[in-house]
Amino acid sequence: MKILITNDDSYEAKGLEVLIDAIKDLGDIYVVAPAHPKSACSHSLTITKPLRFIKVKDNFYKLEDGTPTDCVYLSFPELFNGEKPDLVLSGINHGANLGEDITYSGTAGGAMEAALHSIPAIAFSQVLKSFDNPPSEVNWENAKKVARTLTKMVIDKKITIPHRHFLSVNIPNTKKIKGYKATALGYRLYGNDAHKHKDPRGDEYYWIGLHPLAFGKKENSDFDAIKEGYVSITPIKLDMTSYETLNKLNQELANAK
Repeated sequence: MKILITNDDSYEAKGLEVLIDAIKDLGDIYVVAPAHPKSACSHSLTITKPLRFIKVKDNFYKLEDGTPTDCVYLSFPELFNGEKPDLVLSGINHGANLGEDITYSGTAGGAMEAALHSIPAIAFSQVLKSFDNPPSEVNWENAKKVARTLTKMVIDKKITIPHRHFLSVNIPNTKKIKGYKATALGYRLYGNDAHKHKDPRGDEYYWIGLHPLAFGKKENSDFDAIKEGYVSITPIKLDMTSYETLNKLNQELANAK
């Protein structure tokens, strides 16, 4: 079993360290992580500049200015001789990826790239009590246990990840986890937290902030599971076609000229 691990919080992140430690005896472990934090880079691929692997230690590399997607994509020729790993794990992210947050998430982006190549993948995210919490305030033992349990279940085929799907896993920040729930993506409420400032030369710039975890009502959502102290596991598929809208759209297009 060849397992590739990446993340979007950089190769020095605590969550990455915890994930490696959690599954280190479950196969041959390879790590390619961004050299610098790449939060909210989504499923972006770098095509405007060269990228360089820098060895940290055996089977562990940082990718200079690369994204999680770059890390997965470039690992095939660099580490696997053009072949592919058996499983890709992304995370453990420092913060939640609930609801539509996965469209921004670099953690989800790494798992998404694996799914595009028909590789089973899991994106792990550790919920913080607030966005101001440093990672040191998280109960990483819970996260470690969750990561190991779910990874082993996928390896042992007790959990099935369908073709071109991945699992988005969110771990509550609580002393005791109540269990696991399969959930739907929540209905995330967004604002616009943009701060306008001036630099020392008088030029204006914006700094985009973060929002509180606010959600609309939706049955069996990932947000509700986290709020109740459960690990949320959401199956994500890459086919984003709105099939329920196709027939109506065809009817509307019948009158197009």
